[in-house]
Amino acid sequence: MAEELSVPSPELKERWVLEQDALKAQMVLEDQLSVASVDEIRLVGGVDISFIKGDDVNACASLVVVELPTLTVVYESHVMVKLTAPYISGFLAFREVPHLVALVKQLEHDAPAFKPQVILVDGNGELHHRGFGLACHLGVLVDIPTVGVGKNLLHIDGLDKDVVHKQEQTQLHHAGDYVPLVGSSGYVWGAALRCVQSATNPVYVSRGHRVSLATAMQICCKTALHKLPEPVRQADLRSRDYLRKLASNAS
Repeated sequence: MAEELSVPSPELKERWVLEQDALKAQMVLEDQLSVASVDEIRLVGGVDISFIKGDDVNACASLVVVELPTLTVVYESHVMVKLTAPYISGFLAFREVPHLVALVKQLEHDAPAFKPQVILVDGNGELHHRGFGLACHLGVLVDIPTVGVGKNLLHIDGLDKDVVHKQEQTQLHHAGDYVPLVGSSGYVWGAALRCVQSATNPVYVSRGHRVSLATAMQICCKTALHKLPEPVRQADLRSRDYLRKLASNAS
C-alpha cells in the first residue's frame, strides 16, 4: 500500500513562503561560473527524482555527472528516499531538494574530483509561479551553478501553451533554435529550446543560479544527444532502472 503525504497546514505554507523569499534573495541570475567560458566546462551534473508507480512518497533520487566532450558518465549515485513533506503548489522544492542536496554533499565528500561545474535539474528554475523553482532552490543551497530543464511548459504570467506551440512550430527548425518565453508582464522567464536537430519537441530552459539564460542554453545544447541534455536524461533513465531492479529483487 502506498504511503500518504502529510496534510499541509497554513502555518507551514507561511514558513515556506518566508524561507523561499530568503533564499530567492540570494539567487544570482548572471554568469558566475568557475571557468572563463562554456568551452572550458568539463563536468556537468544532472539530478532527477523518479517515483514508484502509484506512490507519491517513495522515490529514487539520482545524481549523475558526465564528462565533456564525450558525455561519458563518470559518476552516479542513487538512493531511495521518502518525500513525506506535503505538496503545496509553488513549493515543490521543499519536498525534493533536501534529498538532492544530500547527494551533492555526498559527492563532495566521497568523490570531490567529480564535483560538477554546473548541475542541470529535471525541473524548472526561474520559470516558476514564484520565480524560484527547484533548480534555483538547489543552486542557492549548494552554491553551484544550476539550470532548470523542464519537459513541459509551466503556464505562468500569461504564457499560453497553444501560442507558444505555434511559435515553436514556426521558429524551431535547427539545433540551437529557441523561442523566448515572454510573459504578459514582458519578462523573459526562459526559452523553449531545440537542443539537437533530431528532437521533435523542445525543452523549457530557465535560469537556476549563477547562470545566464544564454549560457544555460549553450550548456544544454553542448550536453545533448537527444531531446533532453544527457546529464538529466541519464539521471532519469538510471533512476528508473534502479527502481525496476529494486522491484525485481523484491519479487
